[in-house]
Amino acid sequence: MDVAAVLLVAVGLAMDAFSVSVCSGMCFRQMRFGGALRMAASFGVFQAGMPVVGWLGGTLLAERIAAFDHWIAFGLLAVIGGKMVVEAVRRDPEECPPDPLQLGMLLILSVATSIDALAVGISLAVLDTAIAAPVAVIGVVTFGLSLAGVHLGKRCGDIFGGKVEIVGGVILIGIGLRILLSHLIAAPGVAG
Repeated sequence: MDVAAVLLVAVGLAMDAFSVSVCSGMCFRQMRFGGALRMAASFGVFQAGMPVVGWLGGTLLAERIAAFDHWIAFGLLAVIGGKMVVEAVRRDPEECPPDPLQLGMLLILSVATSIDALAVGISLAVLDTAIAAPVAVIGVVTFGLSLAGVHLGKRCGDIFGGKVEIVGGVILIGIGLRILLSHLIAAPGVAG
């Protein structure tokens, strides 16, 4: 996977965390920089850790699924991206979450916003992609966007709403489609 694709995946995955951060900034305008930093660090660590777990599981299965791995990667990314779009469209923009800095809530939000990255880790394994660089990029991008999200939510969160998560979902679907098409074009006549 090239650098541009890794960056797009990282941005796509970070959109859940960014959206939660924007919402948190909108609802908890009194949040200080230390709280925003703690939230961003938690999101970044979980977002970087989940692909490792998925990659380890996917690596164990890679030989068995090599003939149709591109379909798995496409399916996972399309489902994740579609889910992000649907949730963004259905979510009430006025809905505020519970205090995101309480330890239990922060852990729940960190896991919830990083589950998608587990599937991406599986996709990276079936594509036989090294994991270290993508994981670092995913963690750093999520951290940065989450930190910026809290600040933006405090300043102008009403402008963004669920649009950010829609963009992230579309990016993930596009990457899945690119993986599928590049495999099918590279191997004409191979449908499975």
